[in-house]
Amino acid sequence: MSLVPTHLAAIVGCGVLYSLAALSAVVPAAAQSGKASAGKLLVYIGGYTKGKTKGIFIYNMNPSTGFLTPQGVGPDVESPSYLALSPNHRYLYAVNEVDTFEGKPGGGVSSYKIDPSTGALTLINAQNSGGTGPCHISTDSAATHILVANYGSGSVEVLPVDGADGSLGMPSCLIQHSGSSVDASRQEGPHAHCSIFDPNDKFAMVCDLGLDKIVAYKYDKTAGTIDSTGVSPGVVAPGSGPRHFVFSKDGKHGYCVTEMKSTVTAFHYDPSSGALKEFQTISALPAGFNGNSSGAEIALSPDGKFVYSSNRGADNLAIFAVSPRDHTLSLVGHQSTGGKVPRCFGIDPSGNYIIAANQESNTLVVFKRNIKTGTLTPTGQTLECPAPVCVVYLKQSK
Repeated sequence: MSLVPTHLAAIVGCGVLYSLAALSAVVPAAAQSGKASAGKLLVYIGGYTKGKTKGIFIYNMNPSTGFLTPQGVGPDVESPSYLALSPNHRYLYAVNEVDTFEGKPGGGVSSYKIDPSTGALTLINAQNSGGTGPCHISTDSAATHILVANYGSGSVEVLPVDGADGSLGMPSCLIQHSGSSVDASRQEGPHAHCSIFDPNDKFAMVCDLGLDKIVAYKYDKTAGTIDSTGVSPGVVAPGSGPRHFVFSKDGKHGYCVTEMKSTVTAFHYDPSSGALKEFQTISALPAGFNGNSSGAEIALSPDGKFVYSSNRGADNLAIFAVSPRDHTLSLVGHQSTGGKVPRCFGIDPSGNYIIAANQESNTLVVFKRNIKTGTLTPTGQTLECPAPVCVVYLKQSK
């Protein structure tokens, strides 16, 4: 594993610009030796490959300061854009967001073993995603199955996981969506954009941008199948394009960011039936904003008190407070991500820091998070990283 990515031209830390030649003075000895420092966090960054690299970037985060240091790059693979960590923290899974994978139509899904001492990744195996342009991946609570959303073809695939070695088996289920919505240019057909299991592993929720629906599927963990029979989908306003979904802390509510309208829609969720009922839709854009922008990622703070969503075009994070009484959202404010097109972002497990992944400006920007107010403050650290998309944290043991 390369310890210092060769693409890394500069690092900005604490307001100071460091050249690659001076990197050895910045990276701690543990990072240079390939050993992750005790008590720190590993951060994995998925993204698009554009000729510069074909791997997942690995960083170490100091939980006291939020400071990131490079740890290396994973094995070469095509566009590992979205990532999911296994619940036992031994494996990392990624979609390969392409239309042809290993010479066959469809995208890919890759499995990696995580070295517990260094965080290095070893490719275990890969499977076809069952459709084009896979853009989202998740695991159930026991990591017995992987759920993949294929944006291009509008399909959803379930893959079994071998508990002994983390490898991916042949697909156990593939569902093809059909239909369209009101925007002929964006919603001419189905475009599955997010697929997650509910907190009880009873249902799988799939946001389909092309249908303006969040489809709920009954999940059979034993068979590795999903079935939408008898389950009513959650619906957003026509032309909104539901993109990503997150459950509330109590598992009885959910929040969906829409791509095309840059809104967040709140739902009541019935864990027994999988039903979603909309009770609020709020804009994620600043008042008076007139430019082009689209919603991307959504996340809940670890304490469940705040929801964040990213805006590409406005290039900021919207901050919402969650009402403890009725789970409605109220806008706290916006924070510039310090770059262009914040595809995704990640809140660290402690809730103290957020890393914004600015896809078009090729940067990661670190923010300190005020746990009481939800507001964000730049730490002064910006790192170059080619076309970053997804941020995943792995808490290390001391």
